[in-house]
Amino acid sequence: MSPKNSSKFNPDCRDCPRLADFLDQTAEKYPDYHARPVAPFGDPAARLLIVGLAPGMHGANATGRPFTGDYAGILLYQTLFDFGFSNHPVSVSRDDGLRLSGCRITNAVKCLPPQNKPLLEETKQCNHYLLSELSSLPRPAVVMALGKIAHDAVLRSLGLRLSAHAFGHERVHSLGEGLTLIDSYHCSRYNTQTRRLTPDMFADVFRRTQQLLKDDQAPAGTG
Repeated sequence: MSPKNSSKFNPDCRDCPRLADFLDQTAEKYPDYHARPVAPFGDPAARLLIVGLAPGMHGANATGRPFTGDYAGILLYQTLFDFGFSNHPVSVSRDDGLRLSGCRITNAVKCLPPQNKPLLEETKQCNHYLLSELSSLPRPAVVMALGKIAHDAVLRSLGLRLSAHAFGHERVHSLGEGLTLIDSYHCSRYNTQTRRLTPDMFADVFRRTQQLLKDDQAPAGTG
């Protein structure tokens, strides 16, 4: 992971024309919304980085904080609280007093995409920001990917072959350089309401994550 190939978050980034135009439209329709790239949130010294997909229209795009104010954040922040990573179980706004300890949250794509579906080239364009976040993690560290797009984005940012690390819920992958990746289904409304992802399943991922964080070295993965 070469720092020269990564760059820190830019709140004024407009590198993806489709996303920049959509943010402009959104800001006009919802003038009180954040409607800009959404920065990572949490403990700057964390050894756990949770990677989601992209800001939601009425969630992070509105509040300016990942998974804050939308349905997907309900299960995520409750589980973070249950496992001692958060001081509150509910995330409502950037000024609600919620703090993360030992954990940071980001998205593979920093800007709101139309229909919550970023294009592959937009995910790749954002990869240098993700690489910067991964490079800054103290070692050993664990990365939790919420969904396959986030999983693939982590691998691409590190220059790793997707075929060597197949996505699978609660699957663990050793990425080298002190990094371990663990997968989870995304905590989206669809996945939770259809019970593709249950609270117990999500808790199992966090239990495994806590065990990985306790290990002195990133373990050999199963991916």
